[in-house]
Amino acid sequence: MSGRVDQFMRETDAFSWYMESDPALRATIVAVAWLDRSPDWDTLVDRLDRATRLIPIFRRRPVEPPGRLATPRWELDPDFDLSWHLRRVASPPPHTPVTVLEMARLAAMTRFDTAHPLWEFTLVEGLTDGAAAVVMKLHHSLTDGIGGMQLLLSLFDTDRRSPAQGTLPEVPSEPAHGTPELVMASLLHGGRKILGVARHQATIALPSAWRTGRHPLRSSVSALETIRSVGRTVAPVSRTLSPVMQGRSLKRRLGMLEVELDDLKKASSAAGGSVNDGFMAAVTGGFRRYHEHHGQPVEELRVTLPISIRTAEDPAAGNRITLERFTVPVSLADPVARIRAIGERCRSARDERSIPHSNTIAGALNLLPPGAVGSMLKHVDFLASNVPGLDFPLYLAGARMTRYVPFGPTLGAAANITLLSYDHKCGVGVTVDAAAVPDVEVFMDCLVEGFGEVLALAGPGPLVTT
Repeated sequence: MSGRVDQFMRETDAFSWYMESDPALRATIVAVAWLDRSPDWDTLVDRLDRATRLIPIFRRRPVEPPGRLATPRWELDPDFDLSWHLRRVASPPPHTPVTVLEMARLAAMTRFDTAHPLWEFTLVEGLTDGAAAVVMKLHHSLTDGIGGMQLLLSLFDTDRRSPAQGTLPEVPSEPAHGTPELVMASLLHGGRKILGVARHQATIALPSAWRTGRHPLRSSVSALETIRSVGRTVAPVSRTLSPVMQGRSLKRRLGMLEVELDDLKKASSAAGGSVNDGFMAAVTGGFRRYHEHHGQPVEELRVTLPISIRTAEDPAAGNRITLERFTVPVSLADPVARIRAIGERCRSARDERSIPHSNTIAGALNLLPPGAVGSMLKHVDFLASNVPGLDFPLYLAGARMTRYVPFGPTLGAAANITLLSYDHKCGVGVTVDAAAVPDVEVFMDCLVEGFGEVLALAGPGPLVTT
């Protein structure tokens, strides 16, 4: 795995960073690794220390140049202390998953101390039957879901017996940077970025001119379609579509459920859709029931869908996603029809011509006042994300990971529902804004019914567990 990291944040990373000025838009990722027993502490410390040396962004903190001359720069923390980032606590009563979810909820609501690298791991021991859990908190500018799964492989083993790791790598080092050095580096970075854009434009100018000369009408239509796509990506949103989930606050509540990956695959395939189509249909089925429960049925809701723009050359660190907003049908009671309709809209979103220009678009949005972007995000109804995971079991310092559940940030929406597959199961983490969804137990029951409705397409037997 590459430990390479960009010296300055990409514009897409900085987008999530600048939103921190509004606490309701915090881009904090929390994930819980559930373990069958406590890992060996000394081995865990060694493994994490090693990982921070091999992937030094976990020893770096963001430093903002004066006057936003450039995006924040990743600088090594001269006072890096692993004990600040890796904590060990005994579970308070009742020693159940509810205890861990409460810790995860508080972590999701707490701002990072930017004097330190933007991550914290907490080992929770003493759960029922000797189980344990690790609550992992990271800022979205560090990585995305797919990158996070790659990073897991640097910490976890594929066997309960942790292999000897050998001598620790050297601690990363670099000269101390003062404000003058930061200003100069920012100016140089800005210059290189301008030159990079110019080179990129030069490489496409001649082929584009040649195509325009041969096919002027087709080229004009293509350019117009790209402009329209960018317009859809940045179009302001002035109201929520949900008549129920309209409140916004800083309070969060968490829930989780689990389904068999094979069952979700079979159910989605039975309707001619992908796993993501089935997942989205299950989620919207839950939303339909929730609105009907409140006597406010709704036709459609607006979703933000993270779309990966990660390439094979990208390091695991870094946030390589773009966000597409569009509406999805909710009122369709037939799960087959809903899977097919949602699939069409998701594919259309993934084919948007604006996606290759995501970093440039993010750079333009970063110049806007935070309130302008925040007002749009707070009128999105929900986020949904499907992260491909690993199909084999992992072990952490001798403990088997039995379950892995991610909890994504709401980014101003009423809820975030994130699915991640691990060892043939799908962990679904639910983060809700308590002002939008004050009755989270009812909401979770509706989601379970929505998943059950879709899984029934695979035949009798599939279950949803919470």
